[in-house]
Amino acid sequence: MTIDAAKKTSAAPHADPDASVRRAFRVRDYGIVVAAVAIVVALSLSTDTFLTTANMVNLLDQCAVIGLLAAGATVCILSGVFDLTASATLALSAIIGVKAVRAVGVPLGFGTAVLAGAVLGLITGTIVVRSGVNSFIATLATSIIYRGLAVVLTAGAIVYPLSSQGTDFGVLTWPSLFNLTSATILFIIVVAVIGIVVSATTFGRRVYAVGGNSEAARLSGIRVGQIHVAVYVVSGMCSALAGLILASRAGSAQSSMATGLELSAIAAAVIGGTSIVGGEGAIWRGVVGALLLTLIGNGFNLLGWNTTYQQVVQGCLILFAVGVDRWLRKRAR
Repeated sequence: MTIDAAKKTSAAPHADPDASVRRAFRVRDYGIVVAAVAIVVALSLSTDTFLTTANMVNLLDQCAVIGLLAAGATVCILSGVFDLTASATLALSAIIGVKAVRAVGVPLGFGTAVLAGAVLGLITGTIVVRSGVNSFIATLATSIIYRGLAVVLTAGAIVYPLSSQGTDFGVLTWPSLFNLTSATILFIIVVAVIGIVVSATTFGRRVYAVGGNSEAARLSGIRVGQIHVAVYVVSGMCSALAGLILASRAGSAQSSMATGLELSAIAAAVIGGTSIVGGEGAIWRGVVGALLLTLIGNGFNLLGWNTTYQQVVQGCLILFAVGVDRWLRKRAR
């Protein structure tokens, strides 16, 4: 054997692991799309109603709320923090929005709700950054405070807009472009904007840098605390918009709205391939993760299966996604 041949032989084993890691990362990037397509094909063959226009419109409409929350959760996780206040912020901002609608009308009331979500996100981010407490614990405590404030504001009752405002208040349920609801159009626009900001701006690059290695980001001049506060503001605004959609559908708001939905949002982000330790992921994948969860729920309803097992399926998906992330990180070392 010649020296050149020996070098090629010895180099081959070192090239294969790198190639396999790249293939594995591509699986994490696009495996969620393959899974979603597989479910769509299975439901299309199993039921006669899945591909109907009414079901497609309903599917996207149902995905709007969890999709907005998943976008907010993805931004937070990319930067290395968690947001367990999402559903509480949703409820509190929706309640503030309804009360504002009664006072100043629907357009300004909706704007007030979004502003309230941004302020609540600012408060949450400030608490996390200033306290130095782990974001999981800090946001858990803050979510309890927000739920309590929601109960105080409503006295435990349901709040409604004025009877004369009922039609305009339901604007997010109206059919819009391509017969999709206004809520779906709002969801698509907001997610597209967040996706562009995160993937194609300096702010987005800083989010990834902070999530990947916060100390290195700090030493390079990035203000880590400001980035964390900013992602919580984004998450708060997403929660407020999701709250407006739910309130517009129901024609009211209450303190118990969307309880526990923040966990589904985090699940969607993780299932979509966002690394739970931060620095890796994409908004579109979190949204596809939300769509996957919505598809599972829709499939259970169309097939008449016991929805109790839906939670089992979701839990298995989360474990699988976290396991894949851990395996990929080991292979990359």
